[in-house]
Amino acid sequence: MSRSPNFFARTFRAFHYRDFRMMWIGACVSTIGTFVQQFAQSWLVYDLTKDAFYLGLDLFLGQLPIMMFSLFGGVFADRMDRRKMLLASQYIQMVCAFLLAALFATHVIQVWHILALSFFVGLGQSFGGPAYSALLPSLVDPEDLSNAIAMNSIQFNLARIVGPTIGGIAYTTLGATWCFTLNGISYVAVIISLFMIQVKFVPAKSTVSVLSSMKEGIRFIRCRDGMSALVILAFCTTLFGFSLNSFLPVFVRTVFHKGPETYTILLVCSGAGSIAGALSVAAVERMKGQGRLTLLILVLLGIIIAGFAMSRWLPLSCVLMFLAGTAIMASASFMVSLAQLLTTDAMRGRVMSVYNLAFRSGIPLGALVLGKLIPMYGVTKALSGAGLALSAISLYFLLTNRESTFRPATRQPSASPHSTAM
Repeated sequence: MSRSPNFFARTFRAFHYRDFRMMWIGACVSTIGTFVQQFAQSWLVYDLTKDAFYLGLDLFLGQLPIMMFSLFGGVFADRMDRRKMLLASQYIQMVCAFLLAALFATHVIQVWHILALSFFVGLGQSFGGPAYSALLPSLVDPEDLSNAIAMNSIQFNLARIVGPTIGGIAYTTLGATWCFTLNGISYVAVIISLFMIQVKFVPAKSTVSVLSSMKEGIRFIRCRDGMSALVILAFCTTLFGFSLNSFLPVFVRTVFHKGPETYTILLVCSGAGSIAGALSVAAVERMKGQGRLTLLILVLLGIIIAGFAMSRWLPLSCVLMFLAGTAIMASASFMVSLAQLLTTDAMRGRVMSVYNLAFRSGIPLGALVLGKLIPMYGVTKALSGAGLALSAISLYFLLTNRESTFRPATRQPSASPHSTAM
């Protein structure tokens, strides 16, 4: 009887921190709004074009600014007030949501409008993302960092369940305009939370040039044991493993011959699996063999993706989506917690911007490639090939790398931020 409270206290221990609770609530509301819009936007793009390539292009353009500018965002996150950077990012994304709602409400919406606004949203995220990654660890004690990262993943994936559900209802009953409007309103929650938290760590002002500061962060990554391998693995994971949700409308239309309701069900299954994966990570305090477990999960994820691509039975596809969501979130949570533990507060913005660049750049590149391969070879062959490629790469890392490769180092690398700055 006494184990249950201990389990819940251990799993949700990051919520003991007031500032983390405030940020979690604000981010959850905002992310729900994002998925409400994403539901309508993906369906709208496919309805306007009837071409899977534009789904991939929309995702690519949303991620392109992150690939182009997130390294600069990481430098600024290490020399500016991270809260102010986040506020600016939220304002940009809120304006884009309301503008998209206005374009649709006035019946002048065209696909290039959506693509252009996706680019500007990505531009805001390219500076807000590194600031958020650098700010989050300062809200909790170091021993609770892994739990906070898992809890942050839970809010994201809780939003993946609630958001598409609200999006599906709003899209079918009220229209796409309300989906975009609800997303714009949702940014108010995270803006309020940013004004309420107390930021404990404010980066010191630096006279070092932006380019030199960027090189300093890259040098830190190269000297830190395990960080380079982690960055490479993060890119390969998202390149081959994270495009499944982007092409669900194609499966729904061409394989199952269904509509938005089936699309919503598959997204909810994926989100529910992701919450299960994040809760599993959150319940773990300290665990040996985390690197090997992550690689085994990624091997399994590739097999699940290939199985989903070949499935023609909707109940089986729903189960596979749940398992894919579990594997995606568990592996991603393990990798980002390792990356956070490998760096320091002074270098966190730059190091995490490089990691996030690798992690996020694989998503649009994979989507763009699959968007071209699907019309040529069919959605089944293209997606199953991506899944098997992920399994093969993860198996290679598993067989050729030592366990210590993905273990947090106990000492600072020789090229510390203090020595390189001088």
